[in-house]
Amino acid sequence: MKKRTFIKLSSALMTAPLFSPLTGWAANSPADREKLKNWAGNLEYSTDKLDSAKSLQQVKELVAKYPKLKVLGTRHCFNNIADTKDQFISVVNADEQIVLDEKNKTVTVNAGLKYGQLSPVLHKKGFALHNLASLPHISVAGACATATHGSGEKNGNLSTAVAAMELVTASGDVLQLSRKKDADQFNGAVVNLGALGVVTKVTLDIQPTFLMGQYVYENLPLDQLRDNFDKIQSSGYSVSLFTNWQSNDITEVWVKYIHGMNSAKPLKVLPEEEFFGAKLATKNLHPIPELSAENCTPQMGVPGPWYERMPHFKMGFTPSSGKELQSEYFVPRKNAVDAILAISKLGNQVGPHLFTSEIRTIAADNLWLSPCYKQDSVAIHFTWKQDWAAVSKLLPVIERELAPFNVRPHWGKLFTISPAILEKRCEKMEDFRKLAKAYDPKGKFVNDFLKLNVFG
Repeated sequence: MKKRTFIKLSSALMTAPLFSPLTGWAANSPADREKLKNWAGNLEYSTDKLDSAKSLQQVKELVAKYPKLKVLGTRHCFNNIADTKDQFISVVNADEQIVLDEKNKTVTVNAGLKYGQLSPVLHKKGFALHNLASLPHISVAGACATATHGSGEKNGNLSTAVAAMELVTASGDVLQLSRKKDADQFNGAVVNLGALGVVTKVTLDIQPTFLMGQYVYENLPLDQLRDNFDKIQSSGYSVSLFTNWQSNDITEVWVKYIHGMNSAKPLKVLPEEEFFGAKLATKNLHPIPELSAENCTPQMGVPGPWYERMPHFKMGFTPSSGKELQSEYFVPRKNAVDAILAISKLGNQVGPHLFTSEIRTIAADNLWLSPCYKQDSVAIHFTWKQDWAAVSKLLPVIERELAPFNVRPHWGKLFTISPAILEKRCEKMEDFRKLAKAYDPKGKFVNDFLKLNVFG
């Protein structure tokens, strides 16, 4: 077999997703343009100035041209981490190749490529990623820059798959960093919050492809979760618990199994009808029980490619509810049950404002600003109804309940934890500041979010 394979993406594939991050912007005149917003519509960006770079050379020219700028990706962040009053550039539509290195089991991609575009190409070539987010619509660079997602007792978040990266720094230099050669500097740069420069390429670890299946169980008693949390979370490749916190049950348990020869625990052909007191679902379900499962990946144990089972939502559909807000908090794995019980006491307060809440486990990593830095973690995710007035009052209440567990927030979602507390809970913050100053001494990529939460 060839050691390296170059795969050119077709224009049809590059434009396949239901919604493009540049949709509504490329109009004939400024007056015709819609305001730039994030995908959920809760955030209107502070400028509509956006240039799209299709090559490394164009990225270098744009970085040299503008004294201040930020990179706009697939716009899945719910706060102003990517916002700017000055100038946006995008590499989402860059005309690049997927470079498959079979010998070293890596794939190098354009940083703006979406996981939903990359995954079927990898599968066709016989390879897979170790993890995916609950939705495949997000870009590789954006997801890794914020340490997005993680699901499974032994699975790190998406950032942990990064083996190397290419970025253009404020000076216009093209910097190549790798896990093998650059040690700590690399660990500081992967979860970069957009502070170090424009990431143009990302190299990801890959593995042989596999099939997956998933079963959903309904109404898991909270007492069973308290007494058997470890067994429940280790029952599949990844396990997600969904609840609205308003009953004594976990509404849905999604258990994803590897199917076939590569699995130490193959998918059961005949699943148990009862799972720690929960009942096997008799039809496909949506994590938000009131919504149709049409947008969701197939369940009922039907095997399929890993990329069609690992996410909760299909690529061709609007994920989750669409119009929503999101928050996510990480606590040490050892404190999982206590943290869950603490939030359950707030059920009457948070429940009326929720679509759903998801609980997952994530393995520890060594990436400086990852919320899972040096600790196995449990993520408690909140998908809120789009009512910021109510949610903004609830977040401090939740953060106060989780404070005894040194809770860390998801960088790209809504939180109110103060910069002083973030400083204490992110032990490598000062080292990251030094790294950012070295790459961007004049603050070309610094925005209000970074000023407040990193440099403040």
